[in-house]
Amino acid sequence: MPNVKYTKESCLRLLTSKHTELLSQGLSRLPQRSDFDDAQVVAIKAFLGPWPRALEEAGLKEPRSEDRLEKNREKRRRARRRARAAKKAGEQHDE
Repeated sequence: MPNVKYTKESCLRLLTSKHTELLSQGLSRLPQRSDFDDAQVVAIKAFLGPWPRALEEAGLKEPRSEDRLEKNREKRRRARRRARAAKKAGEQHDE
């Protein structure tokens, strides 16, 4: 197979055309990495990021909500506070 030069636009076209193809086959799923050859997957991920973000960029998937991102940040903050409190309690217990 000849080396194909991919661009961001060609990667977006690959995703949208595959989605259209899947819909025409009666499948209601999003394109998966396994629907593409290795070189195409590498190009898509290089230009568009991780697979879920690539699908978002192509307009095939709803973007992550900012609320969800903030909830995750707050969850990590609480976990760090608990870990620090547990460590501090353990240090005081050792004395």
